[in-house]
Amino acid sequence: MIINRRTFSTALLAGAAASLVSTKGMAAPAVARPPKASNVVLVHGLFADGSCWSEVISRLQPKGLNITSVQNPLTTLPESVAAAERVLARQDGPTVLVGHSFGGMIVTQAGMHPNVSAVVYIAARAPDANEDFAALAKTFPTPPASAGIVFDGEEGRLGKEAFLRDFAGDIPRARAEVLYATQYPFQKALLSGKVTEAAWRHKPSYYAVSSEDRTINPDLERFLAKRMGAKTIELRASHLSLISHPDEVAELILEAAREGA
Repeated sequence: MIINRRTFSTALLAGAAASLVSTKGMAAPAVARPPKASNVVLVHGLFADGSCWSEVISRLQPKGLNITSVQNPLTTLPESVAAAERVLARQDGPTVLVGHSFGGMIVTQAGMHPNVSAVVYIAARAPDANEDFAALAKTFPTPPASAGIVFDGEEGRLGKEAFLRDFAGDIPRARAEVLYATQYPFQKALLSGKVTEAAWRHKPSYYAVSSEDRTINPDLERFLAKRMGAKTIELRASHLSLISHPDEVAELILEAAREGA
């Protein structure tokens, strides 16, 4: 069949129009999303050790997440950060980094590691770069637990009554006494450390406030969460919400793991 120039031009224009209509009717191709985090690294604070995360770990592992609880040396801030960074370096892919209490200091610095996809604070310190956190904390009423810290030379721990009443106030007494017996001492030099970078300024951040906290002032926690623009939940809990409210804490960590998924 012979097609003249006019027929050819008409067919070409019709085809182009059909193509344009077809393209407009199609949804835009989906942009590839970054992979969700498959790893979670947990960092404990003062008066505890890595086992304090056991209730949260038992809820996260069935979700298919690879969980590591750092045994924080609690000697100096740089040595504690280095311990977390060694664990982060072993992770394969995006990792949620979670800190409780003083562990938030470590998370704030170590969270700059390229494997970290989000940072989560559980009733935790969250300093800014080069900030004197002790001075910031003094702008809020002093929490009762502070008076219960005792030192043997350079080594500090929380006295029993302060531990049971002000640190683990909503934990059954028998369980709280076990936690007291296993608390890991800290070195006084740890308290003078400052972070040089603040991961929460660069990574998605999450915060769980403990409204009944007697170790860190709850209003200070609210201030920190608001300052970082964190996705925030508030729990009617003592400082140890990771033990008294593990379901809610685990769900917040899961939400951070889904960030960008």
